[in-house]
Amino acid sequence: MENIKFYNQLKKSTDTLTELLETESYFSEVPNTWHVVVVDILNSTQAVDEGKHHQVNLTATGAIISVLNFIRKEKQNIEVPYFFGGDGATFIIPTLFLERIIQILDNYSLHIKNHTNFILRVGHISVNYLRGQDFGLKIAKHQLTNQLSIPIVLGNGLKKAEDLIKTNFEESRTHFEKALLNLEGMECRWKQIKPIQTQKKVVCLLLDAIHEDDQRRIYKDVISEMDRFFGTFDNRQPIKTTNLKLNFSIRNIWEEMKISLDQQKLSYVFKKWMSTLIGKFYLNFSNDGKHYLQQIGQLSHTFMLDGMINTVFTAEQSKIDLFIAYLNQLEKDKKIIYGIHITHASVMSCYVLDRKTKHSHFVDGTEGGYTSAAKMLKQKLKHV
Repeated sequence: MENIKFYNQLKKSTDTLTELLETESYFSEVPNTWHVVVVDILNSTQAVDEGKHHQVNLTATGAIISVLNFIRKEKQNIEVPYFFGGDGATFIIPTLFLERIIQILDNYSLHIKNHTNFILRVGHISVNYLRGQDFGLKIAKHQLTNQLSIPIVLGNGLKKAEDLIKTNFEESRTHFEKALLNLEGMECRWKQIKPIQTQKKVVCLLLDAIHEDDQRRIYKDVISEMDRFFGTFDNRQPIKTTNLKLNFSIRNIWEEMKISLDQQKLSYVFKKWMSTLIGKFYLNFSNDGKHYLQQIGQLSHTFMLDGMINTVFTAEQSKIDLFIAYLNQLEKDKKIIYGIHITHASVMSCYVLDRKTKHSHFVDGTEGGYTSAAKMLKQKLKHV
């Protein structure tokens, strides 16, 4: 019988990330009965170049919310690993959920096409198939902050699944069903988040080890160097309570509505604008609001390891230059390949079911963020 609580039952590592990566025994094989599900926006680089970065991020966030809302209503206590990629998302799920989740994501892709003209590539690959092709897929659970635990994946299984799904994608021919669309909790109410220190920049990094067997050692070394150059994870975290400012833009709410509702409603825009206005006083003057603000940094997804490092952090340009020199040497030695994007601020889209405990925040950089870093990475891959 399939163990749908496999990920729930993984012991959380409270060691540092480098300590976790030192010990292979912390990692468990993902069960063969589970599946990798990928959602990806076709031509996302072009969309970002056309100034649609906000829509791209919201669309990726909506895919995650669609899946999490389904699981919450079906099996409230089941956890599944997932990864936010700026222009898409990846999930590892048990077979029990597969058919329904693909149906929900196909339906979501129709909704997105109707409202934004984006084409969402949706697909799935079994872990059993990936393992049969000698692509590794091991996982651990890491306590990244006091309130956020994240999956840490080693092996090329997720990357291979993404490549296969993108290559073999065919658009869904189903019809949109309103009842399948559930984006409850979607919010995007924050202005661009600039670093507290004005001299700091926001960095989006994608880094891949050339050889699968070297991932654990190389990622441990790279993260150790990040700690040395930029300080601990908390120090380089781009989301701080003091630099969060609400965005009262009607256009911002309108863009959110296009993703979260099947029909545009002026009443929705007015209601959300009013709640944002009231939110300013809630956050500044109520104990619950202040507590929520303090939790946002703790519950922000700014680091992922899904077979490669994906992270957003803040740093001074002089230290960034030193770090890039270190990465360039690793790249010259054919140990890694990387893409990096340096910008002035980060952006955040949110999943808020309640403001006490049930909220998650997905972080990217401005001016394309992860998508811009991926553009650099793809150019390099052409010459590998």
